Amino acid sequence: MANILVCDDERSICQMLDIALRREGYKVETVNSGEDAKKKLDSAIFDVVVTDIKMPQTSGIEVLRYAHQVSPDSAVILITAVDDYEAAVQAVKAGGATDYIRKSPGLVDEIKLAIKRALEKIALSRQNFAFKRDAATRNSLDNIVGASPAMEKLKQTIRTVASTQSTILIYGESGTGKELVARAVHVCSPRAAEPFVSINCGAFPETLLESELFGYVKGAFTGANQNKRGLFEVADQGTIFLDEISEMTLTMQVKLLRVLQERCVRPIGGSDEIAIDVRVIAATNRDLDRLVAENVFREDLYYRLNVIPVCVPPLRERREDVPLLVNHFLKKYAPGAGKSISRVNSYSLDALCGYDWPGNVRQLENTIERAVALETGEELRAELPIERPKTRAAAAGVGGVSVGGVLPDGVDMEKYVADIERSLLQSALAQSNGVQTRAADLLKVSYRSFRHLMKKYDL
Repeated sequence: MANILVCDDERSICQMLDIALRREGYKVETVNSGEDAKKKLDSAIFDVVVTDIKMPQTSGIEVLRYAHQVSPDSAVILITAVDDYEAAVQAVKAGGATDYIRKSPGLVDEIKLAIKRALEKIALSRQNFAFKRDAATRNSLDNIVGASPAMEKLKQTIRTVASTQSTILIYGESGTGKELVARAVHVCSPRAAEPFVSINCGAFPETLLESELFGYVKGAFTGANQNKRGLFEVADQGTIFLDEISEMTLTMQVKLLRVLQERCVRPIGGSDEIAIDVRVIAATNRDLDRLVAENVFREDLYYRLNVIPVCVPPLRERREDVPLLVNHFLKKYAPGAGKSISRVNSYSLDALCGYDWPGNVRQLENTIERAVALETGEELRAELPIERPKTRAAAAGVGGVSVGGVLPDGVDMEKYVADIERSLLQSALAQSNGVQTRAADLLKVSYRSFRHLMKKYDL
């Protein structure tokens, strides 16, 4: 529902347009002077401003200039009389005004058409912006690389839930590709032609996050020199993706809950609410059930978001997808680096498939990008990431138990020993750059025993 501001010093024209435009489904506000129009522009965001040119004290041209300054996204339609016709034409040619209407018996119908044209132009502009921004990621499911049963199940879930309007909560560790899943849901949905807007809730302090999500009006705070639409309004008719939702403060959680309940937003410093039609997709890498129990995350917001839960599996649970991902990233980075790398070293690939990838797909992508940059031949040789100190320490003590120690309530020795063996195998492969004979020497076991252990632990 578009917001329209009508400004004319003739009250009868304001009343006539107010009635006619409300019947068209618009939200309308009227004022009878240019100064009042400027005050309205300071306190609310309007899609279209309709103003008479010739008014006492503050003219319609001044209103036009002020609207262009504080609310550049607003379309301005000028109402002209015979003696200000030239001024209206010049305003349109200069690019400030969207259209002009000469006062005549058919004024109401002409203004309706002008508003319709202006709104269509605004919608087209927003769509073009969204298409350009998302051009690299509009192939939806094609961007989700993987043919494992877990990934096929995920893709089928995306196809199923995309057609609904329900809120989705995506769970997954960091680096698993939660935003790719959100984009795929959007592109497969009836909202695909509308904007997809993404924001990381953990990347902004509370006050800045509020202004990013809900927008603000001129003068709302120091530095607010013009009106700004919030991301919820930018995403109208489309999808907004709230990444790392668990990082949102309790105060912001209350404000988000109200938006989800009322389906409207109020810009900071504004007096009017703006109705929105947005599909919300949120994501987290944390256990929200535990955060709710700890009173860190609101239970009512959790239920609002968790209508359709979608889980993205970690890379270690779909190792069969590693070769596909390696080839995908090789094709992505080799041309840009000017490299003609045609294949991946088999030992390196074995090591990549056997690694646990705590950073998931993002870590694998960084590893391949680095390997491509350093490679001088036609065969890619990739080194596994250097483990952080606490990861190496974990090899000596698994599950909080140091080697040789037993917890008071016991320990599963078979699993404990298996975890240590698996970790030692991975560490040896990392140090030997995937050369299995060298890894066997490091562990002081025969190559045959090493291969047996590799098979035993599915490495």
